[in-house]
Amino acid sequence: MVDVDEILSGLYSEAGRQDPYPWYAALHEHGPISVIPNRPEHSTVSAVAVGYDLVDQVLRDPQWYKQPPPGWEEQEILRTFQSSMMFVNPPDHGRMRGVFSRTFTPRRLGALEPVIVRVVDTLLDRMADTGADGSEIDFVADFAYPVPALVMAEFIGLPESELAWYRQRVDWIDEFLDVAGKTPQRLALANQAAEELRALYRDLIGHRRRQPGEDLISGLVEALDSGEVDLTEEELISNLIVLFNASFVTTVYMFSNGLPVLLGHPDTVAALPGDETLAQGCVDEVLRLQSPVHFLARAAPRDTVLDGVPVARDENVLLIIAGANRDPRRFPGPDRFDPRRDGPPSLAFGVGPHFCLGAAVSRLEGRIGLPRLFARFPRLAVSQPADYSGSLFLRGIDKLFVTTGG
Repeated sequence: MVDVDEILSGLYSEAGRQDPYPWYAALHEHGPISVIPNRPEHSTVSAVAVGYDLVDQVLRDPQWYKQPPPGWEEQEILRTFQSSMMFVNPPDHGRMRGVFSRTFTPRRLGALEPVIVRVVDTLLDRMADTGADGSEIDFVADFAYPVPALVMAEFIGLPESELAWYRQRVDWIDEFLDVAGKTPQRLALANQAAEELRALYRDLIGHRRRQPGEDLISGLVEALDSGEVDLTEEELISNLIVLFNASFVTTVYMFSNGLPVLLGHPDTVAALPGDETLAQGCVDEVLRLQSPVHFLARAAPRDTVLDGVPVARDENVLLIIAGANRDPRRFPGPDRFDPRRDGPPSLAFGVGPHFCLGAAVSRLEGRIGLPRLFARFPRLAVSQPADYSGSLFLRGIDKLFVTTGG
């Protein structure tokens, strides 16, 4: 059996970044949780967990908390994170989340459905024009990214003309979030991104005060100014930055990671258009098999023992979601794609108090987008090897060239 230190070294290698799943499987051989040997990059992390039930247990327990990084007050990007619901602990987490939960209602989700259909069909028309002569298309740039970006832009009220500019800032933040991303250069770019995005949202908020519309920002500004919600304007801006980032980056990777998987199962692709149950199963199974977010961390509220492994108070456990989603104890044949599989739900969007607020929107985009994609292009094919991000935190395909087949 390969020891844990060797597994982690393999995981951090270039080969591990391109395909971490063999290393997660090796961790499973050690059990649900393992002690982490002393490593500089894990100075506050004492254990790594890959067992589904254990990861689920810790994420559901509100006493296990998110530990802010040292010196966070001195960096714009970290100040933004620490004033958003995704990174704070109770009671501030519940106070902020309650404000935004009111906007993600079934009624509002239903209103998004025709928006998603319109966006998807428009993008498919463009792909048809570009690929009519057999030309290659970057599936990420022409479909996987613009679907969630355009939908969220309309939902939030972000001008479409800002999306290319916005994506660059999101990329800088995502690169900083990676395990190996805490370099001075990446920190500087992430700080720049946070400063510029804050300025953008301040301008949008000011504009909505003068000319309110039907979008999310208009509604939140109205509630803020009337005193209906317990949220400052700076907290509102932080949450908009993090919410928009999280809501569409995971969806981009759901589409781009999922396409090669689905194309490897032509019978499923042929049956997908018109079968809503199968579409839902495909989305859920892609998210399980190719989770966009690979890990989270939680700090122990007290000295405790997890499955025989002691964890001291305030020490972190690295929770590998992508490994838990392939736990052979919970998912027979964990590396096999099976859109009709029984079993527990995947942890791709987390679980418990910090469950991703945009999960329903992301799943809806997948359930609508994938059947329409294959109905339009039944001979869609990948034409070049996939280019993964190389991040161990947000793992996904950043470029994926395809042909439409006419």
